[in-house]
Amino acid sequence: MANDFYPSMQQDLASTSIAPDTPALNGQGTPMMQIRVGFEMVYDCPQPTPMIFNLNVHFSRVSDLASRDDLMFAPSLPMTAYRDGFGNWCTRIVAPQGITRVSANAVINDSGLPDVIVPQAQQIPVESLPTDTLVFLLGSRYCETDQLSDTAWNLFGQAPTGWGRVQAICDYVHNHIVFGYEHARRTRTALEAYHDRTGVCRDYTHLAITFCRCMNIPARYCTGYLGDIGMPPPYGPMDFAAWFEVYLDGQWHTFDARNNIPRIGRVLIARGRDAADVAISSTFGPNTLTSFRVWTDEVVAA
Repeated sequence: MANDFYPSMQQDLASTSIAPDTPALNGQGTPMMQIRVGFEMVYDCPQPTPMIFNLNVHFSRVSDLASRDDLMFAPSLPMTAYRDGFGNWCTRIVAPQGITRVSANAVINDSGLPDVIVPQAQQIPVESLPTDTLVFLLGSRYCETDQLSDTAWNLFGQAPTGWGRVQAICDYVHNHIVFGYEHARRTRTALEAYHDRTGVCRDYTHLAITFCRCMNIPARYCTGYLGDIGMPPPYGPMDFAAWFEVYLDGQWHTFDARNNIPRIGRVLIARGRDAADVAISSTFGPNTLTSFRVWTDEVVAA
């Protein structure tokens, strides 16, 4: 059975334009910032072990890269890559017996602006939704819409529709769950998070997504880099982050039930129905993850 670990688009960029090292201007006429993103994971395998990684920057951000985000393996290994059913770029290897290190390190240009707030965005009736959004109305591995539908309508049935309803869901989930890495459990579902009232960012995201789907709002899971840019200290340990997007007024909008405030510097890696679709790594054999590091830092000019 695959072992999914949750704590850049690997491609030939020779034909893809890499953004210049000097940041351009964002839409408000102020300089864009640059963010260094990367990770290192070290595995110890008692036997050759197939692995799949979903760790490249999402194709929608490739034009923002100021340097390549190739996955690097030590020892050097043959690899193949493919795009999954949600458009995420995945890399396949067979890790040899012993120690295998996988890492990436890149610089990406970013607007430096916080998440956009569009309070006037309205919900679209189900019968008018684009076909490709319908899968994000359905239940999935970690999002039990059938078991939380009555709860959702009792909690949010009287809330304003559209943006206001999604924000009401985020407010509720943000206050309902107590965050703590000691509460992390990779098998926890939205229903279990609702009852446990503890979890990490993926649990906040699963519960919020499930409530949105129950209220007929398409919602999809996102994973990527999110540092502490623009936030006051103290800073916690860095990890990959989870947030979600909802479809309102003809486009996808970012929400984050864990932080519940607009944040700066999100760098998307993958999208899917829930965490099962965007596993950072999937391993098909015995192994031990002996080291794990993530970094997401603003590049400050010397």
